[in-house]
Amino acid sequence: MIDTAPTRVLAGDAHTSTMGRSAWGRIAICIVIALPAVVFRIGGFAPNPVVDLLVFGGAVVAASFLLAWAAEAAQKDISGALAIAILALIAVLPEYAVDLYYAFRSGYDPSYEQFAAANMTGSNRLLLGFGWPLVVIVSLLVARRYARVGVLPASATKVLRLEQSSRLDIGFLALLAVVAFLIPLMGSIPLWFGFVLLAAFVAYLWRASQVPDDGDDEEMVGMAGNIASMPQRARRWTILALFVVAAAVILSSAESFAEALVASGSALGIDSYFLVQWLAPLATEAPEFIVAALFALRGMGGAAIGTLIASKVNQWSLLVGSLPIAHVLGGGTSGGLPLDGRQVEEFVLTASQTVLGVAIIIALRFHRWSAIALVALFAVQFVVTDTSGRWVLSGAHVAAALVVLWINRKDIVPTLRAPFRRGGGAGTPPAQRG
Repeated sequence: MIDTAPTRVLAGDAHTSTMGRSAWGRIAICIVIALPAVVFRIGGFAPNPVVDLLVFGGAVVAASFLLAWAAEAAQKDISGALAIAILALIAVLPEYAVDLYYAFRSGYDPSYEQFAAANMTGSNRLLLGFGWPLVVIVSLLVARRYARVGVLPASATKVLRLEQSSRLDIGFLALLAVVAFLIPLMGSIPLWFGFVLLAAFVAYLWRASQVPDDGDDEEMVGMAGNIASMPQRARRWTILALFVVAAAVILSSAESFAEALVASGSALGIDSYFLVQWLAPLATEAPEFIVAALFALRGMGGAAIGTLIASKVNQWSLLVGSLPIAHVLGGGTSGGLPLDGRQVEEFVLTASQTVLGVAIIIALRFHRWSAIALVALFAVQFVVTDTSGRWVLSGAHVAAALVVLWINRKDIVPTLRAPFRRGGGAGTPPAQRG
């Protein structure tokens, strides 16, 4: 783990007892960006699909930043591994709002069935194929800076080491990745299977709450640090207000943003499926990536990758499990959310990528070359867009995963046992606490 002492000193010097004008200014900017969407929604304005996309998309992104800042600052009052799990959950709420709308709409409009799965698979692969490598590369660059002044050994510039407690998240992710292959085999996400995944998410939160806290108090910087530095009562009211405002903006904008994505495809001559699969997740997950990158810039790479791993667990359990439920509530058949041939391929590709990700981190080490390989494989899918290409790429993921798992075979059993062992790991990384 990268030594965070230099960062803590800087953070301590920067903190004051109240938030500065620049911090309030950033919050004000987000609110100003979100206001047009509120006006459009209340007034019923819909001048143009592209304009709607920009207005409501901007509102979702702005609200996502408010959520991310509030969630990170909330760790000041919620400690332990559960805090990271909750942070990861809150950070992806914008994505959930958009995805569940598509699933709900598909209940009475079958043409929307493809979009529910498209948004989920796109965000899932974006998180692992771009988010994970981003955090690792930033962390190793920070480590290189510390190595030059003798704070860290040269070996720390080549591999990011995860804490033992990460086995809990990795263990759950490994089990969910294997179970995920049942979805393409069934050709749908049955309602009963959705409840199984929701139960897995509840079990994950329960296990995370049992991970012991070592009592370290990690300093925060940036917007979260500004909020956390406020007096307790003011801090809690500010966090609550940010949550309420952000949630209201997201819930009021999600439907219009989702519809604008589909309509803009036709208006711009771009495949609507492509926009839903990649533009929507990029907008909703941008704040999460930035929060993780900030962790990495502070020398807290373990906390950064820990947040993104927890997000993957949330996506494969809570998000996927909620899709068939939303579909049924929207008027769909009680059998669950059906998948066409393209969706089956997308789920196989997403599950195979997750297996490779688990194989890479199962030894609690994330090498620089592993990060580069993930980015490269992620980029290939934009070039190989046909059915054969997706199957070949899925096979490449699995083949590479088997090789890496064989190399790290001694870590397989401890990782798979972690979700069932009391405590789930050897303590929570200090960097994951407020």
